Amino acid sequence: MSRANPAALSALPAAAAREFDYGPADFARVRRMIHARAGIALAESKEAMVYSRLSRRLRACGIERFRDYLDALEQDAGQPEWEQFVNALTTNLTSFFREPHHFPVLVRHLRSLRRNRPLRVWSCASSTGEEPYSIAMAVAQEWGSASPPLEILATDLDTRVLATAEAGIYDQERLDKLTHEQLHRHFLRGTGPNAGKARVRPELRALMSFQPLNLLASDWPTLPSFDAIFCRNVMIYFDKPTQYQVLQKLARLLEPDGLLFVGHSESLLFASDLFRLRSQTVYERVKAVA
Repeated sequence: MSRANPAALSALPAAAAREFDYGPADFARVRRMIHARAGIALAESKEAMVYSRLSRRLRACGIERFRDYLDALEQDAGQPEWEQFVNALTTNLTSFFREPHHFPVLVRHLRSLRRNRPLRVWSCASSTGEEPYSIAMAVAQEWGSASPPLEILATDLDTRVLATAEAGIYDQERLDKLTHEQLHRHFLRGTGPNAGKARVRPELRALMSFQPLNLLASDWPTLPSFDAIFCRNVMIYFDKPTQYQVLQKLARLLEPDGLLFVGHSESLLFASDLFRLRSQTVYERVKAVA
């Protein structure tokens, strides 16, 4: 089926006036595919969102039907377009020092530890970088040093936002929640063609390592144990079996005295065999995990 004639669409309902052939079967198929690939459970109310976001990919690929686009993906599980498919359907909402009650808990916890190695924190849905850089700033302030004994792993499923995080360059309005001291200590203000932007200072950036990681993948890279893991506002996109599967993996990577930080609307009561509540949306391991 070719693209619809725009003139013929004028008398149709708005929902039908679409550039590409897209129906309930296509939406159901997208839901199955993104769940299998990334564990994301798309709500039935997201039909229009899926059309809007994936339409850009159909245009970029020169494909006229959703069915043909999805066929092409399923015929080759390793093709690069899968990355674009997942990127298009992930939502990235973040800011510096979001859910600020977590950071005093984190620095007190890290201060209490006695390690013969650098402290390790994992931001496993780092998005455009505000979360891991906030962690780094909080620890640097607590230690009174631009180079505290800290290693932060920042990962994300979406490679586009991860590239932004690694670059560490932000528009000035994205930095509005930071104090003057934080801006002066941790950022370099852009000039000339870079006016209105700021770059994370090299000392803070040196605390980070970035890598793409799908929390639902069976072949996670070899990772060390962590003193704290931030997995905030991630579980809300997964169904309960998928959430439990991810939490099992996180528990194995958390030090016995480590802490897990989750989002304000997330509760781990259903996984009480793995984690117990320590403070507001902060959890600790219940026991050693095999």
